Amino acid sequence: MVKKTKKPSNPDLSIKLCGVMFENPTVLFSGIYESPQDLINASKNGAGAITTKSVSIGLREGHPQPRIVKFDHGFINSVGLKNPGLEKAKEELKKMLLESKSPVIASIFADKTSDFQKLAKEITEVKPHILELNLSCPNVEGEFGRPFATDAKISAKVVRAVKKVSKKVPVIAKLTPNVLDIKEIARAVEGAGADGISAINTIGPGMIIDIKTKKAKLGNKRGGVSGPAIKPVAIRCIFDIYEAVKIPIIGGGGITTGEDAIEIIMAGATAVGIGSAVYLRGRNVFSEICKEMKVFMKKEGYKSLKEIRGAAH
Repeated sequence: MVKKTKKPSNPDLSIKLCGVMFENPTVLFSGIYESPQDLINASKNGAGAITTKSVSIGLREGHPQPRIVKFDHGFINSVGLKNPGLEKAKEELKKMLLESKSPVIASIFADKTSDFQKLAKEITEVKPHILELNLSCPNVEGEFGRPFATDAKISAKVVRAVKKVSKKVPVIAKLTPNVLDIKEIARAVEGAGADGISAINTIGPGMIIDIKTKKAKLGNKRGGVSGPAIKPVAIRCIFDIYEAVKIPIIGGGGITTGEDAIEIIMAGATAVGIGSAVYLRGRNVFSEICKEMKVFMKKEGYKSLKEIRGAAH
């Protein structure tokens, strides 16, 4: 009698991050969509979690148009943290929490520590699943004339202030790659009480010039660089952070395919941030990346993401 070969089981893509269960590791990065309905739709299109636009206390109009420009290997943007301000953002967050099929990560931004604390207190009252501190936008400067995440002490100061008011909502710090040693910043925010880290934000600022008009293509001239071009930097940053801390990481930066996602998980990410890939592959990119991850895992004999997380170390 010929024995039937047992087919490999369907790989498990579920994860637990900061005590919150995700059906899969894909996370819509902050700033990709403005509309709450678009964020909700991303959850319906397979995103394991969705991150709101970074919210400030007052309304921000953002930088002048054009705000996003595509180039051969990615995008450059200078949105300038455009958002409706705290009060309207709270109402939008309530809608997302009611209608999203996936956990909701609320992102906040401020230019001084006391405002980060005020925002955190107000937003956590609405009870998002996770709170993200955007310490790292390359287009907007913080307390000492530069993004918070370029300074370990300032980053830690913000995390400590927020943790005093965040109640039971887990707090993650979003870090910039624009530093000499991202491990130092990661250790600082972990030591201050961060429950997780998100990395990386865009690289830059950079610039693209139209050689016919002799002018910068972005309305703000300078902007953050994203897309496939920055993936090698993202992989290295996640690899370094994983070796420096014990808290979980949402890792992203140029992740476009399932194999990209596997690569950044092998570098040490628990979840995978998806941003520019939404523009490159469409709204179903989350489910497509998950399918591609499963194809790889079945072929290689992996049953869960635990088996590959940090495997490159």
